[in-house]
Amino acid sequence: ELDVSKDPKREPPVRVLLLDPAPGAKGLPSFLVLTWYHPFTDARGGQNLLAHLDHLDRHAGESPWKGAPPAFVTPPDDRPFRVRARIAGGSLKHLQSASPEPPVSLGSKVIPPGRIRFRHECFVAPDSSGGPRATREITWRLAHVGRAMAELWERRGLPDVPFLLPISIDVRPKGEMGATIGNHLTFHFARFLPADTKDVPELARALRRQMTDAIRDGQIDSALVGLDFLHWRPRSMILRVLPWTKGGELFSFNCADLAEWPSYLAQCFGRRVVNAYHVPVVPPRPALGVFFNRCENLDNIVVSWLEGAITDTEAARIIEV
Repeated sequence: ELDVSKDPKREPPVRVLLLDPAPGAKGLPSFLVLTWYHPFTDARGGQNLLAHLDHLDRHAGESPWKGAPPAFVTPPDDRPFRVRARIAGGSLKHLQSASPEPPVSLGSKVIPPGRIRFRHECFVAPDSSGGPRATREITWRLAHVGRAMAELWERRGLPDVPFLLPISIDVRPKGEMGATIGNHLTFHFARFLPADTKDVPELARALRRQMTDAIRDGQIDSALVGLDFLHWRPRSMILRVLPWTKGGELFSFNCADLAEWPSYLAQCFGRRVVNAYHVPVVPPRPALGVFFNRCENLDNIVVSWLEGAITDTEAARIIEV
């Protein structure tokens, strides 16, 4: 399914598959698979779409919005064009300052890109009610992913230049469903050396300080506005600021934590949801990503890569770390 490319000009931007177990196969769950073209929505929007469909199913087609349609798409930014243009320019300047040295990824070795592969593991999450909050944050998990990548970089003989990667931040209001259609994300660009991963707790603290500084300095907002501008801004403008991206290398690897599967989707289409996880298709560069989410008491980790970037054994080792 992941290898079937989507052409949004010729087909709907989302596909829905229901995979039932074979007749006579007892105890196996059904799988509901949503596959979408990324600009259509993000992972949270995919969850919202499922919630809308489930409501229609449970209420015999009755609108879940009591006659008034929801805000499927966030209203446009009402700040003046000149203001937004100035803010958007700041996003490129920040990315330039975060990457004085061009990053290295495994994608540059994969020509042409192979088929999409992924490895998924789930495990019972330990009781974190009394544990330190820091170990449940994306910065802690990213520090461990960085340690796994540093080990991989060392095996491959790649240079000890800083890792650079985008950390997605959902801009929907907390506690609200928010918009469904579109990518309602901004990004923080994390940066650290492979050598920094030897001390994971200190690296996690440093990454948290980076994110705090980015919020304080307005970098998160500038990235949000910059993404809106880059929908139509010529790529040549990016190349002037980041000339080394001409070769296609922009980030070292991908990493995201999608947090909890929403409680309002504990059941879907009349069936209890026993687990749910997100398998992103990583771009040819960096060709590798590690993704987390939680569903009830299960923690999920997915390593997603393009064939040729890493081996099955290396994917297993990343999960082990």
